[in-house]
Amino acid sequence: MTEQENKALRERFSPEGSLLRRQQERMLEMLVWLDGVCRRHNIGYWMCAGTLLGAVRHGGFIPWDDDVDLEFLRSDYLRLLEVLPQECEGTNYVLQTHETDPGYFYTYAKLRDRRSYLEETNHYDRIFQYRGLYLDLFFVEEMPSALHWFSCRTIGHTYKIMRNKEYNEQQLIRKTSKIYELNVRYIYPVLRALARLFPQKVLHYGLGIPYGNTRRIADLFPLTTVEFEGHAISAPRDFTAFLTHIFGDFRRLPDLDSIHLHTTKVEIQD
Repeated sequence: MTEQENKALRERFSPEGSLLRRQQERMLEMLVWLDGVCRRHNIGYWMCAGTLLGAVRHGGFIPWDDDVDLEFLRSDYLRLLEVLPQECEGTNYVLQTHETDPGYFYTYAKLRDRRSYLEETNHYDRIFQYRGLYLDLFFVEEMPSALHWFSCRTIGHTYKIMRNKEYNEQQLIRKTSKIYELNVRYIYPVLRALARLFPQKVLHYGLGIPYGNTRRIADLFPLTTVEFEGHAISAPRDFTAFLTHIFGDFRRLPDLDSIHLHTTKVEIQD
């Protein structure tokens, strides 16, 4: 993509001063901060999904993108969860997990900004305590496809509950928390024990994360960096193969008239 083409897309979707561009700039601040935390603690991570696609194709955010996606090996992810609460002290950021926010039922974490507020299109976030702009912190692990598939079925009832408009907020928190606790405390440890019996050459998203794309280890390591909005941010070793595996012809633009954002309402404090 030429610089002129990219500039035209930015002018159309996220011109300077627009709400979306301000949202991207705030998330960039968060990303650079988290990158510093990971460097200090020697925690590996890499850009993934649309964030990596934007870095390679646009040199930063996809002009219409409104979130940031990062991935970690599960061992690094667990270390990050240990250090982030202390690192967040005195900052505008907070770690969001089920342990820090009882209404949060996803099995992966988010880093949230305290100086903003958003509402997502799926409305699953209506029972979350923290609702600022965020970075998605996904993790991957060695896991047979069948076990990962089963883990997604065990959390699937949560989404059915969240779509039931008859439950009030406290009922939703109680019901989703029961499913989360059952999975994380009992079912997922059993699945991980079974997984050790079947070593894998690929990585899957962590248990309960409802995305099916595999990660080929050879594409990932050793990690490199790719420029993202003027910053060198961690990326898979062979990011071209990584993106092709997920998107196919990733340099081809989608139908620009059918772009959908993740959020319906965004407020940002300066």
